[in-house]
Amino acid sequence: MTQASAALAEPAAGSDFAPLLRQVRATGLLERRRGRYAAAIAGDLFMLAATATVVVLTGDTWWNLLLAVPLAVFSARVAFIGHDSGHAQISRTRRVNRVLGTVHANLLLGMSYGWWNDKHNRHHANPNHVDKDPDVGVGALVWTQSQAARREGFARWLTLHQARLFFPLLLLEGINLKVSGVRDLKQREPRDRHIEAILLTLHAAGYATLLLTAMSPGKAIAFALLHHALFGLHLGMVFAPNHKGMEMPDPDGERWGHLRRQVLTSRNVRGGVVVDWFMGGLNYQIEHHLFPNMPRPHLRLARPLVRAHCRATGLPYTETGLVESYAQALRHMHAVGAPLRDGQGAGPR
Repeated sequence: MTQASAALAEPAAGSDFAPLLRQVRATGLLERRRGRYAAAIAGDLFMLAATATVVVLTGDTWWNLLLAVPLAVFSARVAFIGHDSGHAQISRTRRVNRVLGTVHANLLLGMSYGWWNDKHNRHHANPNHVDKDPDVGVGALVWTQSQAARREGFARWLTLHQARLFFPLLLLEGINLKVSGVRDLKQREPRDRHIEAILLTLHAAGYATLLLTAMSPGKAIAFALLHHALFGLHLGMVFAPNHKGMEMPDPDGERWGHLRRQVLTSRNVRGGVVVDWFMGGLNYQIEHHLFPNMPRPHLRLARPLVRAHCRATGLPYTETGLVESYAQALRHMHAVGAPLRDGQGAGPR
C-alpha cells in the first residue's frame, strides 16, 4: 500500500512552487497536530457509540430510522480521519497512519483502506487528467465530451441526463464504496488482503448484530439502506465541488508543474465554520492538493499564503460559495452531454 501523495517531494530550485513551500514550512503549517486529531477521533468514537446505544434503546420502531441521519454524519467524520491518515497528516510514521486508516475505514466503516488510498493517491498525482485520474474515468457518469460520444444504449441516456441524476446517484455511493473495496481485495498483497478482509468481516458482523438486535429484519434493512444512502450523499456533496467543472489537462499537451497542476484543477468553497465542519476541511481543496500532508486544521491558515502566491505568479485562484460550487459542477456535467442532445435527441437507443 503506497502513500504517494503523503509527503511532498522537494521541488526544483527554480520552480514556481518552491518559494511557497519554503514559506509554508517556515510558518510551521506542516507540523503535525496530534492532540487535535486525538480529540477529533475520541469525539467521533463517542458519537458513534452514543448513536448505536440510542438505536438499541429505541428498539423495534420505525422512529429508529431517524437515527440513520446522525450515524451517516458521523460515519463521514470517520471517513475524514481515514482520508487524513492516508495523506500522513496525523503521524509522521507510515505504520501509525496505516493502522489508523485501516481501523477507521475497514473496521468502523466497512470500506477498504487500501483500495481507497491507492485510488485517491492516483487522483492527487494527476487531478482531472482523463488518462491518469480515476475520478474522471468512465463510469456511471462521464466528464468529457469525448467520453460522452462513445456512450451507447442506457449509458447514453444516463449521460444525457447526468446533471439531473447526479445527486440521486450519490444515494448509491455509500454501497458502491464498500462493494468496490471488497472487489479490489484480490489486488492487495496477501498480508494486507487478509488483515483488511478480517476487519471488513468484523464490521459487517457488528453492524448486522447491532441492527438485528434492535429491530426486526425489515426495519433493519430499511435502516441500513437509509444510512448508506445518506452517507454516500454526504461524501459526494463534499467531494463533488472540488474538481468538477475545473480545468482538465490536455493529455497530449505540455505537462504542468505542481503548482499549476493542482491550482488550476481545484476549487475552494468558502462558507465559514459550518462549511468547514460539513466538508471536513476539504473545502480548502487548493491548499490540500498543494500540501496533501498538511494537517486539516492548518489548511485555512495556509489559504492567505497560497492566494497571495497565486496572485504574484498570475495564476487564477478559484473560490466560490457552496451552492455555486454545485451549480458549476452540474453545468459542466450538463455541457458534457450537449453534443448528444444537439445531434441525436434524448432517448435511449
